Amino acid sequence: MEKEGLTTNDYLKGIVLNLPDSPGIYQYLNAEGTIIYVGKAKNLKRRVSSYFNREHPNEKTRMLVSKIADIRYIVVKTEEDALLLENNLIKKYKPRYNVLLKDDKTYPSICVSNDYFPRIFKTRQIIRNGSSYYGPYSHAPSMLAVMELIKKLYPIRTCKLNLIPENIRAGKFNVCLEYHIKNCKGPCIAQQSHDEYMKNISEIKNILKGDTQVVSNLLMEEMKALAVEMKFEEAQKIKEKYDLIENYRSKSEVVNSFIHNVDVFSIEMEEYSAYINYLHITNGCINQAFTFEYKKRLNESKEELLQLGIIEMRERYKSTSREIIVPFELGMEMNNVCFTIPQRGEKKHLLDLSVMNVKQYKVDRLKQAEKLNPEQRSVRLMKEIQEQLHMTQMPNHIECFDNSNIQGTDAVAACVVFKKARPSKKDYRKYIIKTVTGPDDYASMKEVVRRRYSRAIEEGIPLPDLIITDGGKGQMEVVREVIEDELHLNIPIAGLAKNHKHRTSELLYGFPPLTIGVKQNTPLFHLLESMQDEVHRFAITFHRDKRSKSQVVSALDSIKGVGEKRKTALLKTFKSVARIKQASLEEIAAVVGEATAKNIKERLTE
Repeated sequence: MEKEGLTTNDYLKGIVLNLPDSPGIYQYLNAEGTIIYVGKAKNLKRRVSSYFNREHPNEKTRMLVSKIADIRYIVVKTEEDALLLENNLIKKYKPRYNVLLKDDKTYPSICVSNDYFPRIFKTRQIIRNGSSYYGPYSHAPSMLAVMELIKKLYPIRTCKLNLIPENIRAGKFNVCLEYHIKNCKGPCIAQQSHDEYMKNISEIKNILKGDTQVVSNLLMEEMKALAVEMKFEEAQKIKEKYDLIENYRSKSEVVNSFIHNVDVFSIEMEEYSAYINYLHITNGCINQAFTFEYKKRLNESKEELLQLGIIEMRERYKSTSREIIVPFELGMEMNNVCFTIPQRGEKKHLLDLSVMNVKQYKVDRLKQAEKLNPEQRSVRLMKEIQEQLHMTQMPNHIECFDNSNIQGTDAVAACVVFKKARPSKKDYRKYIIKTVTGPDDYASMKEVVRRRYSRAIEEGIPLPDLIITDGGKGQMEVVREVIEDELHLNIPIAGLAKNHKHRTSELLYGFPPLTIGVKQNTPLFHLLESMQDEVHRFAITFHRDKRSKSQVVSALDSIKGVGEKRKTALLKTFKSVARIKQASLEEIAAVVGEATAKNIKERLTE
């Protein structure tokens, strides 16, 4: 592509060299003139030139730069203006390489209508007609709880009648069922004055703002005044309302009520997504709570994504808070707003609450995704192992070994195979130890590993990405001697050690082996634990089967007159030596003859 005889590179270089050293917004366009990226900058020239004067490690960033055919920019006065403009342009153009806000849903709000006798209802439409809107509420039960509280406290009309003074004076309306069951005081027939109704509306607006303390104080004063006037029945009704408010406040208040009109933000990251939690605090109560997800497009930092989230949420919820609590320094400036990074106290408690919410949201989203795509869980676990052990590739194919013997008798070993973090039982293998006498676990492990991978090399069987031994440093070393020194293979080796309670306790890796920290009760820990339990189960089961067979054979082979045919006939008839012992002489004689039957009864009852 050329512009006025210039190559694209020369054309872009000319724009970059002439950019101002001012805050602003830059837009990258492709050859078709489509906006593919919108960004903000404190210094336009420095920021935009950084895309073109160095090699980018991130593949998506390299791809973006290769697609840029034109650059536009808008200069603004402040960094805050740049943030707001960036947010609006991203939502307007949805550029391909910008982070994508995954939540485009419209959440319900509570509307106090701009009528002579205002109505209160939930809605998803914001109509600028003088009505007041509170919300939006991302958590529907919270909104319904507030609506239920208001309904119990105040007899507000639910009808849609046009209750203007002229219509009421003309007697155009009749009361409905809500009046008869005392949910409404009948403003439609002038049974409730406008002043009384609007007093209720004023208190309701305070509740919706989160200012429940104001309403509690008013009710307390009214209750005391009625008590002084000896109007105890009316005072009791006010007390019931007061108790409702206090009960609601006790459930919603999280910190000191002096913490007022404050925003709290926290963020959790993973490879392709970022999760941001937003809390709005009014009089110590959480008035808004919302967690949302950004789909990362380039290698955006935590700071960049949290800045976007703050602008998005404050605009969406029309927040005017002058204090924003954040978990780390953002390098962000906003007019008449201070950023706080609390280290202790009640504000730290709020930040911890936000962090807890965002982590829970992240876990829930991962669980939902894994239910829809079980393969995703396996990939995540394999990536965790790869990261923990600093492996060059994901361990799609893992093999785990264990020995089993009792004082050196009937020594066996087992190999279990996990493919994509799941047991592959058709690939399990059992081994009878052939070259080792006595209880020598190290020599037994050497023999089995040598046999397995020598055969794999000869037959061209795929080799594992990771070998795990059920044991500590000693077992790892003997496996390494066979794999590296004898067979000259390059396969990572790890060890799973158990504690004194015979529970999986640590993962060992490297030579010399180092303990790799894996948190208990995490999916990765449970995967490793299941591998260790599975190979141990498989080895023990094989050892028991072999031992019981050898015991059966020795018990029958030592009896005169019992050869292979008679032994097979006896076991086929009686199933076990124990049942042969319990059988009568006549029952045994029916299978092997009377003389041999007598020998069997004598030997088995000794």
